[in-house]
Amino acid sequence: MMTPDITTLKKIAAEIRGRIISTSHNTHTPHLGSCLSCVDILIAAYFSAMKIDPSKPKDPARDRFILSKGHGAAALFQVLALKGFYPESLLNDYGKDGGIFAEHPPTPDHLAGIEAATGSLGHGLPIGLGMALAGRIQKQSYDVTVLLGDGECNEGSVWEAAMMAAAQRAGNLLAIVDFNKWQATDRSEGLAVGSFVDKWTAFGWDAIEIDGHDMALLTEILGRKRNNVGKPIAVVAHTVKGKGVSFMEDDNNWHYRIPTADEVVAAYKELGVTA
Repeated sequence: MMTPDITTLKKIAAEIRGRIISTSHNTHTPHLGSCLSCVDILIAAYFSAMKIDPSKPKDPARDRFILSKGHGAAALFQVLALKGFYPESLLNDYGKDGGIFAEHPPTPDHLAGIEAATGSLGHGLPIGLGMALAGRIQKQSYDVTVLLGDGECNEGSVWEAAMMAAAQRAGNLLAIVDFNKWQATDRSEGLAVGSFVDKWTAFGWDAIEIDGHDMALLTEILGRKRNNVGKPIAVVAHTVKGKGVSFMEDDNNWHYRIPTADEVVAAYKELGVTA
């Protein structure tokens, strides 16, 4: 794997953030803060770490990425379009009745690059575990990455899958938690999860804690060689909800609030990108 150009990846991330903000304004769709917090993770995965070919979206040897926090779909759609899975012009139908692009990922047969329809929180990790074990059975060398929300980790199905993954030594499975410290209406402390790193470690995973906006570190960790038999990997990525725009950062109103035209202009200026 070639050494990634971190400066270029950061520019792509800024562009994606701008597109997400414009889309939210134009279509009056929410979850803006949740999308912005995970952009750097998505860019590191799709533009550096993963073994994928947009011209062969069903290649059996491809790496798999599951957006378990399905409400971040607006970010994933932009990344997939920019990567070349489908024309960017298709995104003009985002949020429209009867369109492919809803506020959560559709089923894989409806859109190239989507591995699983998600949105009901807690489903992505069990699906990812199934894919990881299928790879072992089929003697494929692909890796599976699942992006979880921190509030999502209140779901019991996450921890059931975590125990099963450790028991099966699914070493080709990596779970990364977008730890932005918020869920829909409050701080993400609903079930007293405590230290995420200690929790994942106790469940039998190799767990590490990182800055979820450190592009160089993200590309290095997500791109590490994995194996089919070993401990699964958990990455607790400390992020900022609304990352990239000062008046949106760590303000949970942007979970549902829609930006005005003036706010879109101000956001683009901060991001250093043009509409």
